[in-house]
Parts: sequence; C-alpha cells; structure tokens
Amino acid sequence: MRKLSLVVALAMLAGIGGAAAQSYPSRPVTMIVPFAAGGITDIVARLVAERMKTSLGQPVIAENVTGAGGTIGTTRLFRSAPDGYTVAIGQWTSHVGAGAMYSLPFDYLKDFEPVSMLSIGPLWIVGRKDFPAKDVPELIAWLKANPGKASAATIGVGSGAHMCLVYFQNMTGTRFQLVPYRGAAPALQDMLAGQIDLFCPEAGQTLSHYRSGSIKAYAVLGQKRWFAAPDVPMIDEAGVPGLHFPFWHGLWAPKGTPKEIIATLNAAVVDALADPGVRQRLTELGHEIAPREQQSPAALAAYHKAEIEKWWPIIKAANIKAE
Repeated sequence: MRKLSLVVALAMLAGIGGAAAQSYPSRPVTMIVPFAAGGITDIVARLVAERMKTSLGQPVIAENVTGAGGTIGTTRLFRSAPDGYTVAIGQWTSHVGAGAMYSLPFDYLKDFEPVSMLSIGPLWIVGRKDFPAKDVPELIAWLKANPGKASAATIGVGSGAHMCLVYFQNMTGTRFQLVPYRGAAPALQDMLAGQIDLFCPEAGQTLSHYRSGSIKAYAVLGQKRWFAAPDVPMIDEAGVPGLHFPFWHGLWAPKGTPKEIIATLNAAVVDALADPGVRQRLTELGHEIAPREQQSPAALAAYHKAEIEKWWPIIKAANIKAE
C-alpha cells in the first residue's frame, strides 16, 4: 500500500511538472541587458523583447544590469533559476572579451544554455575629418612614419572598440596611443572636436556623422561591404586581409533550463526576427538579422565557441588586464 501511494505521488508530481512546462510562460520573463540603457545592445534587446511577448503571451521585460564589461549582468543570469523566466542578451564584449580578463564563477560555454543569435553589425575604423590619411594604405604609412603620435579612443578594457585597435596594430606593425573613454558618446564628441584621431566603434553609432562628412571612414572590419555605407571598403580590400570583427548579439538562459522551454524561447526569437517592423528597425541601426540557420541554439553555441577560441589567445598575448 505504501509503495502504491509513493507511485501515485510520483505520478502526480510528474504530471504537475509536465503541466508547468506546458503552460510556460505563466508570468513575465526578464531579459537582462548587461550594458547601459540607450546603447546598441539595449536597443536590440528591447526590440526583440517587445516582439517576443506576441509569441509568448507574456511581457518580456528588459532590465539593465551593468558593470565590469557586462560580467555583472552575466553573473546575475548564472545565479538565476533555470526556469525560463530569466534570460540575458550578450555580445562580443560581455561574452568574449571580458571572459579573457576577469576571474569569473562560471564557464561561458558550459554554464549557460544558448537560445539564439540575434543580429550582426560591423565595427569600422574611423578618423577625424581632417586626419592626413585618406585611405587605409595612407593611414598605415602615416602611422609607421609617425609612431606613437596618433591617438585612438577605446571604450573599456577588452571591449570590441579596444581589441579592434590592438588587432589592427598587431596586423599592420603600427603603434599609436590608446586613450580610454567611458563610452562611445564622449569618444565621438572628442573626435568631432578634433581632439582624438582614430576610433573603432560599432558602425551604426557613427553612421550619421560619416554621412554628414563629420568623420572619415577608412574600412569596415567584415568579410563584405556594409549595406549601410557601400562606398566604404571592407578591410581586405583596403590591404589588411583577415582583420574581421563582427559585432554580434545572442541570447542565453541559465544552465539546466528545460529543453522544451529553450525551444519555446527560440521559437519566440525566430518569430520576432522575422517580423517586418523589427527587421526594418534593425536595418536602420545598421544591423543585419542573423541568418535563419544561425538562429538555432546549436548554431549560437558553435559560433560563440569559435569566437572565444579566436580571441582569447590574442587578448592574453597582448597582456590586457581588467582595470
């Protein structure tokens, strides 16, 4: 009799668990954004989150949890319950660069469940409008003839804007001063004022200034020309083959989140990325939607692993440390 009661109890618990999974989500989902409000990652997060609620039937609320190269927000995700009610957006700085510099309580590839790639935008090398060099070959020649004289803005140690410049120096044999800034806005302000020579930002943030002639754009760090500025050469065409630096966004959940919940989240993301309004807004920002074949959890996992394997040796070889 006791055994029968135990069997019945276990069956009831299994039924409850199955029902809970089937009814997911029954309350709002939080999307952690590990960077400040108003930046490109925050904008992408809110666009996708707003559209996901149509598929999920529940709000997806973006919450900015900033600091330490995005690792504070990522740590929050690591410590969250694996129930599908907390997810986090991430990008190159938070999920590649920071991992090579900070001592963290988690493993990026083992302690999270990938959901989907979201969008991809380029970095590009820009300069103040009156900088002497008109293209990349002239820029390299000028920098070699004037070692250490040019100044270049960085945004946080190990950020994409920082590593882009380190990578460029390593591949071209040039040297210039790296000047740290707290964000893209003050760096761009100083470039517009002629107080900084070079910058390697996420391209969409500076597109309007390029179009107005307020800055020069030397090259896009991608494998093809950027649709938003097709007249700017890609870096291979400019004479530095292989200096590719896509600025991508992905979505993760805590390790152990049930597969059926990951599938539900993934379906909501795929649906959001197919929405014409979301696609138009991301295009206006200069971002491309990740190709459909890259929107699976497995594809994000593979892409993320490849990025870590490429960049961590470069970061560590440069002896770049968190401040």
